[in-house]
Amino acid sequence: MDTQEALRAISRGTTEIISVELLEKKLAKSAQEGKPLVVKAGFDPTAPDIHLGHVVLLRKMRQFQELGHTVVFLIGDFTAQVGDPTGRNELRKKMTREDIDRNAVTYKDQVFKVLDPEKTRVVFNSHWFGAFSAQQLMELTAHATVAQTLARADFKKRFDEGREISLLEFIYPLLQGYDSVHLKADVELGGSDQKFNLLMGRQMQEAYGQPPQAVVMTPLLEGLDGVQKMSKSLGNYIGINEPPREIFGKVMSISDKLMERYFELLTDDDLAAVRSMHPKEAKMKLAGEIVGQFHGADAVRDARAHFENVFSQKQVPDDIQVVPLAQLVQGSAGLVDILVKAAAVPSKNEARRLIKQGAISFNGQPVADEGWIPAPGVLKIGKRRFLKLQ
Repeated sequence: MDTQEALRAISRGTTEIISVELLEKKLAKSAQEGKPLVVKAGFDPTAPDIHLGHVVLLRKMRQFQELGHTVVFLIGDFTAQVGDPTGRNELRKKMTREDIDRNAVTYKDQVFKVLDPEKTRVVFNSHWFGAFSAQQLMELTAHATVAQTLARADFKKRFDEGREISLLEFIYPLLQGYDSVHLKADVELGGSDQKFNLLMGRQMQEAYGQPPQAVVMTPLLEGLDGVQKMSKSLGNYIGINEPPREIFGKVMSISDKLMERYFELLTDDDLAAVRSMHPKEAKMKLAGEIVGQFHGADAVRDARAHFENVFSQKQVPDDIQVVPLAQLVQGSAGLVDILVKAAAVPSKNEARRLIKQGAISFNGQPVADEGWIPAPGVLKIGKRRFLKLQ
């Protein structure tokens, strides 16, 4: 691609680029000199599972790889112990070293379903911060002010409400910014909620005599509800390690409006062509492409056939999971406990939400009572999960 084509490709599915002119100059210089740009994106290993919300950023990284640039996948194992305060209204609990190491390994296993492993540098910021001296840390703090930090929305809200803000949280953006200094990043990628931290990278680079990085921000992907950002804690996520049939069914459950946004952020499809398709067939295509990215073509064929057989024809699947009813009922106070014990939902709150929405049925009849105890039969959870209680 020439510079303009590359810029158009990179710009798709972004919320803001700081600045477009700077990125264009960096791309042009890279092409002229034959020297790849260093493109950095940081991930704190605070959760072990990657979902489609993370994939938006990973795909942007892959795009830079395909343009010939060097992608640095930064695992913030050191900064994870500080805790990113972005979007928090309370002090973040400190993670243990064991949790961080375990999650980091899982991250590495999953990201190469999107990134090209041969074109990815995986680094851990404990490698440089672990040897950081007190003098270096004091020098770092001299390049930002308390007023500047308190101006960020999440800190300002907590300060105005009298909620605690630790000095450790003040330091987090400085550490993330120094990552860019250490890596000599030309471009940093991040979610739109990371703007303060991303700009701090530019500020730190200039303070240390480096040219500032360009910043490319991607949007926060809405979850299955179409409202809240995708999050495992909210139960509105699609995990890339979930079974293909589960992924396919979840994608088919999203609204038509959300479908176009998923196409834009999670595929390379021509959006005008997508709009010309029948919504159901377009959604089938989207579900197939997302399953194919992580599980391959055979899984797509099986997942689509399963969906058409079970959900389009309203049939119970042949491979329905059979659960001994006596084990579920013993010690359970009602349907909420049973759903959690059967691992049909991740939490009691999710079970209550589904019951309230009328998304739980038994032998085809909706169940609205949280304390209800089922008899032998078929329990349907949401649109895609069946349990045969025997």
